[in-house]
Amino acid sequence: MTASTDERVLFDVDADKRIATITLNNPKQRNSYDAAMREAVARCLDRVAEDDDITVVLLRGADGVFSTGADMNNAYGWYGERDEREDGKKSRPSQRRRLTVDRKSFGFYHNLMGFPKITVGEISGYALGGGFEMALMTDISVIARDTKIGMPATRFLGPALGSLHMFFHRLGPVLARRMLLTGDIIEAGAVEHLGVFTDTCEPSKVTARARYWAEKAAKMPADGVVIAKEAFRLVEQSQAYQGEEVASYLFHAYGTNLQFAPGEFNFVKTRAAHGTKEAFRLRDEHFHVPEPE
Repeated sequence: MTASTDERVLFDVDADKRIATITLNNPKQRNSYDAAMREAVARCLDRVAEDDDITVVLLRGADGVFSTGADMNNAYGWYGERDEREDGKKSRPSQRRRLTVDRKSFGFYHNLMGFPKITVGEISGYALGGGFEMALMTDISVIARDTKIGMPATRFLGPALGSLHMFFHRLGPVLARRMLLTGDIIEAGAVEHLGVFTDTCEPSKVTARARYWAEKAAKMPADGVVIAKEAFRLVEQSQAYQGEEVASYLFHAYGTNLQFAPGEFNFVKTRAAHGTKEAFRLRDEHFHVPEPE
């Protein structure tokens, strides 16, 4: 397996099996990613899309963790350098800057969701935030029962995060609302009966099962796969995703410019005062409500 232009993304091709593998290789941060890392993944996907001899791409994470999503060590870093105000503090990104950046960001997810080759997800450990979205976007998803899944960033950036069309289509309206309106992190085994993922199995079997599905799908006629994927996209766009390309980045841009009332948890200010690790602990403490016995 070779590194892409970013060593945190590994790319490999098994020409005989017609399978490419993309590995998120940032295990010290549970395979969270920044803009540069995501762009490296996009370049790998472009290589797969343009290679007529590849039918399947296997998306996975190093060291048994899929991805905890966007790197929140610098919550505003995605929007570039911020201007300094007269009081010496950094200003928030302008709304026009948010819209420009978020439009590009959601372009990545939109392209992955409509990718012309078969995508197989090898999902274990954690699939949170953008990692959860990517897991749901794969055509065939193999997930360990103990994998933690969810959109925890809704607890400090609001419930209008991610591809709402996809959440409602893939999770169903009840589960989608529950996860987005509470920010709950649940185990994949808890929703196994809903068929959200293709194959839910024991953690020790995820790698082998993902490879099995990749090899099985790779035997399909390559031209037929591309035609089918375009047909699938047309059906989903007409039945479920109409308006998704605009709505996702639009609501994300607005949602990341919230005002917080007294007593509400402000992750950005908490992180600035206490550091990222402690901010996550304080977040979970703030949102914890014990269940009734």
